[in-house]
Amino acid sequence: MSILVVAEHRDGDLRDVSFELLTAGVELASTLGDELHVAIINGDVDRFAAELNSEGVSAIHTIDHGDEFNHDVYCQIVSALCDRIDPSYVITPNSVNGLDYVPAVAQGLDLPLITNVVDVEHDGRLRATREMYGGKVETSVGTEAETALLMLRPGEWPTTHEPGDATVVSHEIEVDRDAVRSTVTGFDAVAADGIDISEAEFIVSIGRGIEDEDNLKLIEHLVDMTGGTLAASRPIVDNDWLPAHRQVGQSGKTVTPTVYLAIGISGAVQHVAGMKDSDIIVAINNDSNAPILDIADYAIVDDLFDVVPELIRECGGEPPGV
Repeated sequence: MSILVVAEHRDGDLRDVSFELLTAGVELASTLGDELHVAIINGDVDRFAAELNSEGVSAIHTIDHGDEFNHDVYCQIVSALCDRIDPSYVITPNSVNGLDYVPAVAQGLDLPLITNVVDVEHDGRLRATREMYGGKVETSVGTEAETALLMLRPGEWPTTHEPGDATVVSHEIEVDRDAVRSTVTGFDAVAADGIDISEAEFIVSIGRGIEDEDNLKLIEHLVDMTGGTLAASRPIVDNDWLPAHRQVGQSGKTVTPTVYLAIGISGAVQHVAGMKDSDIIVAINNDSNAPILDIADYAIVDDLFDVVPELIRECGGEPPGV
């Protein structure tokens, strides 16, 4: 038997979640004694195959039917691959694209589907861990079905990558063009400034503790001095002080930077769900009971308007007036 991972790419490049899926797939395949297969649909399939040819991967299947993601094309191709490969489990990202086509594949093949998975184990039956109620509750969902589809939440697995010697197989899969009811002409990122906080290594994130939109310039100066990426909790976005693509949390983006600096963020569970797996969490908050301090590796309990200027000076700059 085998496990099939369906990689994801966007705007000409593989997304980090594709490598996270490999990590999860290798772990599950090792537990079951199965082979791990990877599917690459559309785009620069040869280059993607080389990038995904990792230790633990037995075979890579490439199917070229254009450059971009297309719901109808992906539904047909993934269904056809399931018929050809007969995998025990199919692993895909719990992403915008994944949520677009994977439920339709599950319905078409009459297979169980488990979404928003943050952990997977197998002890005679598959058990997937999901988070509910803004991360307050973890639930375990099991299935005894011989085949199931799993959608993994980005940011939950590491992206370790060791070169492998997988066999690359190019497939000719006929697509019923009469069933393709949409046309994809390209991809336009929502982030008008070209920033994707989910890929940042150092994030400076702000919450309602900055008090006023005019105080953003102080934080932006710190971001400029440190080379960080500016992000925010939901209240900042709700106030229209920063755009939605900068939001971290359950209703925003999941991030896993090397360093996450939380300034004036209380640490509601909805926010923590989106940044709890950061390597190092540093929190600045004047409330010693703020929940963010419970998960912080380093905590500064003080007024951010005293601390941030000192950080800017330590970086060789001079803070603007606030």
